[in-house]
Amino acid sequence: MAEQPATFRAQTPLGAQISHMLKARGVETIFGIPGVHNQEMYRGIEEAGITHVLARHEQGAGFMADGYARATGKPGVAYVITGPGLCNIMTPMGQAYSDSVPVLVLSSCLDDVAARTGQLHQMLDQCGAAACVCDWSHEARDARSAYHLVDRALAEFASTRARPKHIQVPISALEGGASAAPDARPLAVAPAVAEQVVDRVAEALNGAQKPLVILGGGAVRATDAWRQVVARLGAATFTTYAGRGIMGAEAPLDFGTYLARPESASVIAEADLVLAVGTELSENDLWRDELGHAAPLIRVDIDAAQLGGAPNCDTPVLADARALADALLMRELRHTNGWRAGDVAAARARWRAESDAERPGVAPLCEVLRGALPEDTMIYSDMTQFAYVANEVWPMAHPGHWHHPSGFGTLGYALPAAIGGAVARRGKPTIAIAGDYGFQYTVQELGTAVELGLSLPILLWDNGKLKEIEDSMVRAQIAPNAVIAHNPDFCALARAYGAYAEAPQTHRALQDAVRAALVADRPTLIHMTSALGAG
Repeated sequence: MAEQPATFRAQTPLGAQISHMLKARGVETIFGIPGVHNQEMYRGIEEAGITHVLARHEQGAGFMADGYARATGKPGVAYVITGPGLCNIMTPMGQAYSDSVPVLVLSSCLDDVAARTGQLHQMLDQCGAAACVCDWSHEARDARSAYHLVDRALAEFASTRARPKHIQVPISALEGGASAAPDARPLAVAPAVAEQVVDRVAEALNGAQKPLVILGGGAVRATDAWRQVVARLGAATFTTYAGRGIMGAEAPLDFGTYLARPESASVIAEADLVLAVGTELSENDLWRDELGHAAPLIRVDIDAAQLGGAPNCDTPVLADARALADALLMRELRHTNGWRAGDVAAARARWRAESDAERPGVAPLCEVLRGALPEDTMIYSDMTQFAYVANEVWPMAHPGHWHHPSGFGTLGYALPAAIGGAVARRGKPTIAIAGDYGFQYTVQELGTAVELGLSLPILLWDNGKLKEIEDSMVRAQIAPNAVIAHNPDFCALARAYGAYAEAPQTHRALQDAVRAALVADRPTLIHMTSALGAG
């Protein structure tokens, strides 16, 4: 580890020491907004050699940290102020919790909220408020506690289920002198899987004639190993939305991300063993109460809480996905021929047609866009009908390259998250996909993207309404209400921020606009309507 400057080995304000500590532990970028209450945290950022990205709203800063973390696999770090600053970032914290993203939020806090009232940004329980949307939220009242909590957060990110953490430090402590943080120690790693557990899983797999493997986001960083395991078994696969790309775009026995299709329950019922790896099998994965299996179910997860209450699970396995896959590859695995590629392809074709019929015009546009994007493009999508279709019909060649706000389901995610991803992936293709309504939640972050000179295509799907909500109301026999809002001239708005803007009218023009945006010297808003989808 590089030696810290001598000046920071001496007594220096704790706020500055924290930035130097983070730099020494590999943090290169911090997202946030400075304020009077957290300005001491900014004293050390530039001196430490950390890049700071100025968001326009703390919600944007949180989503940027999330997008950065998903792109790199490293923690995304955000600095915010007391009170409203922390409240504003709580939505991104909730999203990161739902999707298991390593985000570390550091905030200032007031020194005393019991004996003093009426202070700027005062809350009844700031630390407790944050605890509702993250793994843990603690106050560090001195340097020793602050350093311990930072190292604890980083260690847990590396060795357990990654979920956001919040550390708050009183303003007086940030201003007070402190010695430098201790040298970093090697991070813990996920524990190995017990041999008897591996033997039990291998025995079950080898005894199956028609094994089915369901791969979730927890298996993304073990992609190569799980591809080998599946190939040696001759197993069929499903992936969750978070697991997209684990099997690649052309795997012949992969049913894709169609778990939420009702007929998938019948397919799953055909298996004589189901192995689910790194997935909660949650409402957002299935949109039904039961998986549909009749065979034994083995569930593998690094989070014990997920296994304790797992319904209809015959064998819970507490293990890291990579550790188990590597261990299985050391065993003899028997290949079966229970699944047929033709049947898998036919099912995928049926389900694609269903998705296209439910939300017409989007699936063909997905093919048009896919043809214009490099294979290694990283995509951040918002809660919009375009993404709901794309999550099913757009095959991904690489895992961890499509990020969607599942679970918490926050609007306004795509643009700031894509900014975080683009910062992490300078020189590599990154895009955002948003709907007309959700885009306006965080549209101000266009200013950040312009400031950074990001070559970021922003695909805006504009159907002039909250179409998904309107459709849901109609299905529920409710007269559609409050689903139409006046939209701005999105292209003019983007140009006002200093971005480029295009409104292609043909598929060829759309592809040309996307290709140009990927090499532009600033972000480009690409306005798409349902008329383009029909064409």
